Amino acid sequence: MAPQADTLDPDLVDVLDAHRFDENALQAWLGETMPEIGQCRRIQQFQGGQSNPTFLLETDTGQYVLRKKPPGQTLPSAHMVEREYRVIRALSDHTTVPVPRAKGRCEDTEVIGTPFYIMDFMPGRVVSHPALRELDHGERRSVHNAAMDTLAELHAVDVAQVGLEDFGKPQGYVARQVARWSKQYQASKTDEMPAMDRLMAWLPDHLPATDECAIAHGDYRVGNLMLASDRPEVTAILDWELATLGHPLADLAYYCLPHHLPMELEGSRGIVGEDLEALNLPTEQDLIERYCRQSGRERIEDWHVFVAFSLFRLAAILQGVYARALQGNASNADALEVGKRASALAEAGWRVAQNGAKGGTV
Repeated sequence: MAPQADTLDPDLVDVLDAHRFDENALQAWLGETMPEIGQCRRIQQFQGGQSNPTFLLETDTGQYVLRKKPPGQTLPSAHMVEREYRVIRALSDHTTVPVPRAKGRCEDTEVIGTPFYIMDFMPGRVVSHPALRELDHGERRSVHNAAMDTLAELHAVDVAQVGLEDFGKPQGYVARQVARWSKQYQASKTDEMPAMDRLMAWLPDHLPATDECAIAHGDYRVGNLMLASDRPEVTAILDWELATLGHPLADLAYYCLPHHLPMELEGSRGIVGEDLEALNLPTEQDLIERYCRQSGRERIEDWHVFVAFSLFRLAAILQGVYARALQGNASNADALEVGKRASALAEAGWRVAQNGAKGGTV
């Protein structure tokens, strides 16, 4: 949920001191639970995420990914790796939505200190910045189009048919999320942030007029998409920590946030000020129209509410990152710098809210 170095390959480092665990205990569990994986030869940590620490396991039979809760005290309802595993397993077993194949999970904290799960490693390209400068000029727009097509496919999944009808409440997602992240923000607050206070007061009075229910990823952005190595295709949606049943347009608005953040804001991945045509990038309107075509929509109402909400929620998340960094247990080495950007995101959200509906539909 926060910046990583722009790269086509995963950013791997030695396991951070704050996230070391008993590798012998892990090997013993693997030997009992999934012996087909074989002996684990090397463990490295992925950089780039600020939430659940993620590790690459190199074994006798190949590469796998371990994802776990962070050590130390965490905020209520945060870092639910059990929920991540459930949604990935449901989608990989019952749909064609591109996700890694889930292998197994462990809820016994005696093994490596916190619950974790194992999934297949997905080879491919990861580009964290929506300008996609690392990709060929000709495929940039196609990558964003593929992201919209994949998002529409996810939102079209029948939650009951894949066994996720109880994965969240079917109604009132935005209202619940505003309440949840207001509490999370207040629980991790370190300094005064007037824009957050204004958004917490404004959002409950400006909820979307209509409600919908779909599998909502919660962190749907280009940096959480694995791209095929040789074509502009999404081969896996990654990082399901915030997934639940929710309003699908919240995912769309979150993907469009770079269109509301300035390019000069360090680490924000904003593209306001970029020459989109010269870069072969879609406009926000292009993304919305592509999604609407793929999902059978004619129009979107209350777009500014979804965007303001998404900026508010991301600001609350980054404030939590900052608070964890102060405690010394954040999962990324640059977490202190990331957390400081929360205020800028909140101010952007308040600007969107103040600009209003501008006609109310797109």
